Amino acid sequence: MYNTQNIFAKILRGEIPAIKVYEDAHTLAFMDIMPQVNGHTLVIPKYEAETLLDLPPEWLGDFMQGVQKVAAAVKAGMQAPGIVLLQLNGTAAGQSVPHLHMHIIPGSLIDLRKPHAHTMAKPEDLEHYAQLIKAHLAL
Repeated sequence: MYNTQNIFAKILRGEIPAIKVYEDAHTLAFMDIMPQVNGHTLVIPKYEAETLLDLPPEWLGDFMQGVQKVAAAVKAGMQAPGIVLLQLNGTAAGQSVPHLHMHIIPGSLIDLRKPHAHTMAKPEDLEHYAQLIKAHLAL
């Protein structure tokens, strides 16, 4: 059963602030406040799905289009040679927030040496990276 009190549900309802990068009718992208690398961005669907397996097929295309658009902007904005897309399903797989989300991480697997959700970033740094990414969404 979907927990409507999870942090991403609260962000979607505007109860908790987030540094937003992109938003459309089906998705919201924002900066990870505990990034593994600079520019680490999250994309979530505006649907109450805990995992990918809970997202209705008719939502999947819109969600992945949002992921693709934001991933291209993260790669360009962070001048990354590549990007890692990471999506975990269930606590046993390492999912820490029970709302479907895709991690967009500029760089490579080698850059993921820093543990996930370990250190909170400074808001001004996150805002700076968000602006770099947003500049490539407007193109």
